[in-house]
Amino acid sequence: MDTSGSVEDIFRDFSARRTALLKAFTTEFEDFYHQCLPQVDNLCLYGLPTGHWEVIFPVEEVPPDLPEPVIGINFSRDGMPKKDWLTLVALHSDVWLLSVAFYLGTRFCFDKHDRKRLFNKINSLPTLFEVVTGAFKKQSEERSSVSKHTSSKSKSNSKVRKHPITEAKDEDDDEHDNTVCAACGENYASDEFWICCDICERWYHGQCVKITPAKAEHMKQFHCASCTNKRVCH
Repeated sequence: MDTSGSVEDIFRDFSARRTALLKAFTTEFEDFYHQCLPQVDNLCLYGLPTGHWEVIFPVEEVPPDLPEPVIGINFSRDGMPKKDWLTLVALHSDVWLLSVAFYLGTRFCFDKHDRKRLFNKINSLPTLFEVVTGAFKKQSEERSSVSKHTSSKSKSNSKVRKHPITEAKDEDDDEHDNTVCAACGENYASDEFWICCDICERWYHGQCVKITPAKAEHMKQFHCASCTNKRVCH
């Protein structure tokens, strides 16, 4: 295991393993499904930091070098509807991804600030369970609807969220209270200017991305640094 001890490195490891598992659950699902033969011994699904996945027997080392995924996913494959089985495996895989990330955080002596940063980075991504069940798509559509509703009332840019502290809190604020800035990890506050990335739909403090309300009014779209870098790489 050559992962170093920074939040960014561990999040990179998490993201690669998550991407691998997403392939198993989506574009490469048929291959994954056929490898989970119920007639063989316990099998586990591993997401690797290389971005690949594999279905193999659990490691024999005790204790293992890293937390192990749930064993025996193959036994229930034919005992329930395919969609239900996939959802169950995705749920256990989410737990495994978190356990690996926070195991590494503990191993490298993260303090509460680093643990919070790591969790906020992880929490900016939809869970495997949300992707498989379609819950993330539904939530995105609902957030988009709320943003448009807020925009029509305030007559401001649909991707800008700013509520002066002197104004009464409206019905949308309860949902916004749970929002965190994807840059600094701090919670939403009604007296701050926020802007949303048009690609990943994550929210940012204007000051964290160096965008003022006046500048936002003249922007057709806002792309965060992470999404911009991805577009450049492709």
